Amino acid sequence: MKQLTTLLAILALSLPVAAQLPGEDSITVPDYSEYILTPKAPDTPRINGPKVYGARKKADFLYRIPATGVRPMRFEAKGLPRGLKLNPDTGIISGRARRKGVFNVTLKAVNALGSDERTLRIEIGDRISLTPPLGWNSWNCWGNTVTQEQIMQSARAMVDKGLADCGWTYINIDDGWQGIRGGKWNGIQPNSKFPDMKALGDSIHALGLKFGIYSGPWITTYAGHIGSSCDSPDGKYWWIEDGLVDGVLKLDRSKLNREEFRIFGKYSFARADAKQWAEWGVDYLKYDWNPNDEWWLRDMREAIDATGRDIVYSISNHSRVVLGPVLQKYAQCWRTTGDIRDTWQSMSDIGFKGQDCWAGFRGPGNWPDADMLVLGKVGWGRKMHWTELNPWEQYTHITLWAILASPMLLGCDMAMLDDFTVSLLTNTEVLDVNQDPLGIQGVNTIQGDGHATYVKLLEDGSVAVALFNLGEEERTLGFTPFKLGILGEQTVRDLWRQQDMGKVTGKERWEVSVPPHGAAFYRLSPGNTGEKLEGDYR
Repeated sequence: MKQLTTLLAILALSLPVAAQLPGEDSITVPDYSEYILTPKAPDTPRINGPKVYGARKKADFLYRIPATGVRPMRFEAKGLPRGLKLNPDTGIISGRARRKGVFNVTLKAVNALGSDERTLRIEIGDRISLTPPLGWNSWNCWGNTVTQEQIMQSARAMVDKGLADCGWTYINIDDGWQGIRGGKWNGIQPNSKFPDMKALGDSIHALGLKFGIYSGPWITTYAGHIGSSCDSPDGKYWWIEDGLVDGVLKLDRSKLNREEFRIFGKYSFARADAKQWAEWGVDYLKYDWNPNDEWWLRDMREAIDATGRDIVYSISNHSRVVLGPVLQKYAQCWRTTGDIRDTWQSMSDIGFKGQDCWAGFRGPGNWPDADMLVLGKVGWGRKMHWTELNPWEQYTHITLWAILASPMLLGCDMAMLDDFTVSLLTNTEVLDVNQDPLGIQGVNTIQGDGHATYVKLLEDGSVAVALFNLGEEERTLGFTPFKLGILGEQTVRDLWRQQDMGKVTGKERWEVSVPPHGAAFYRLSPGNTGEKLEGDYR
């Protein structure tokens, strides 16, 4: 059987172009609605998100049940570990688990139109981040100009735009929040752009979301704020004392060369900083320097552990494979690359050329990170513009990050998310591949001139298959189940359309027309079932 389908409609139409003007108010949001493939979620309840969640005993627990459907909605959770409780109106589970163990919790969501149930496996043990983090980071949009109100605005938008209902969780401040040392532990205090970090964390948590922050082990960060080490035992930095900083206590580039301060200090303040972050309710730390090394990586790991708080430890940037075992031991996430940009060249080079070597280090609790998603309005705090990736390239971006099981952190202005971008980010069947509990990295099994096929085994035995057209012309791509190692008749489900497209067996070839720089994304079920074979399968 030869099945010929089309990944994306309206290939003959030219792509609308977003205006790339310097002022935020002058940005034109392109209308890509004609390229939307993801069906809208039904009005009846549907529980989404990961199928497994890890936390440590006696650590603060926070989990917002992701569920689409018309509100108001009521929630139930049967089988919760002792010490945890559910708010039935918000669907937020909180508290502190009293003992270790694996708990199969039955979640239920009910509205006026119907109900839905789903099992969530909660593992209270020694591991967190059992699936790749899904969230948002401030850098790709506002750079070091970010403010407290922009962070809170992004948190509200994650809820209002429906992303939180699909499992998106983290709201992370990147570089630009730091002031001087002080407080109870002589930890880094915020600058004037962040008047109340504790209130910010509490507000994010009230939405059922997680709160992230940024630092690094040098005496300054990349942007020129103070880091988690210092040459002075009292934590004072001479350039601040001498006034060689701007109004938010960042190194004044007109007076000092910022790169000369990207050095390790004599004294580590990791424990002071970690205690301060724990008091603010931080759930995620991006710790940034290059080249990464074991001593400073371990130093902050031990500081985080001493707080007793579950804080995802994400190392940046451009880690090397030779450090893989150390990263696995101490970190939950680590960047495999330098900074991504919103171009086909940058995104495709990072995704297709830099990730296969990390497959052996990926799994629950350990996630090599291909860097942030470059969708929507970006600009790094300088020249705001709509992403230069066209719609087909954006499909490839999400498909590739999903099948790689990479962390997915948005970097755009969340308040300006358009319907097309929201459709990319709320396709729960695509997100399920990224969040699959097995945590296996999809691998490039077939590569030719201008195309690639990636395959990822999923927990239920089914297989995700992604076909990528890397060339400049539309082309027909396909696969034969037998060559992928899959026996027996398979149902082919288009994940972007959330639709069964047909069946394919053995050596029959499935084909699809894929636009330039585009992708097709399928789930083959039931996969290899283990049933007794009869007849000739050679």
